[in-house]
Amino acid sequence: MIRALRRLRRDRRGVTIVEFALVIPVMSLMMMGLGDLLYQMYAKELLTGALQKAARDSAIQGGSDQAATIDGKVLAMVSNIMRQPTPSCVASPAAGTYCTSRLSYATFAAVGPERFDDNNGNNQRDPGECYTDVNGNGQWDAEPGNVGQGGANDVTLYSMTITYARLFPVARLLGASPNQTIAVQTLLKNQPYATQAAPTATRLCN
Repeated sequence: MIRALRRLRRDRRGVTIVEFALVIPVMSLMMMGLGDLLYQMYAKELLTGALQKAARDSAIQGGSDQAATIDGKVLAMVSNIMRQPTPSCVASPAAGTYCTSRLSYATFAAVGPERFDDNNGNNQRDPGECYTDVNGNGQWDAEPGNVGQGGANDVTLYSMTITYARLFPVARLLGASPNQTIAVQTLLKNQPYATQAAPTATRLCN
């Protein structure tokens, strides 16, 4: 009996399958997580290329009238990610949805909040602090862009967000959303096919 126990203690046959059973769950989670990350990178690069091509098509004369058609071309290029995308711009979009927007500015420098004199140093614009009214509406705007493609020589910020279901359930197991949202934007100047109709930037202190 003692001799048999000693022989059994030295016998290491079958240890590999036990080690594999311990390692495979962790290894599988890591591989699925890496797969999700790589797929996200692929989807973002695909959307970026499609959006940049669409932005160039929108910048020519008549592009603003073809906005819906151009958006459709972008969605067609990402059709292998979302088969039948539906528009939705809610805060927590569902899988298979997208949101697109266009904001136009007179110049590249006008993109972003209107500049103001932060007299009290609180990093926000308070009543009475002077600012540059770039869109001519007589009030300070955190977002001075006009909705739409704009006209000749205008600068357009073209954005699109898509949401798709993740390939693997790793995120759900970790308590994260089973959906992945990707946001891409591009900034492009419209072609000078006509005289630009831009408001004159004025300095106000109201």
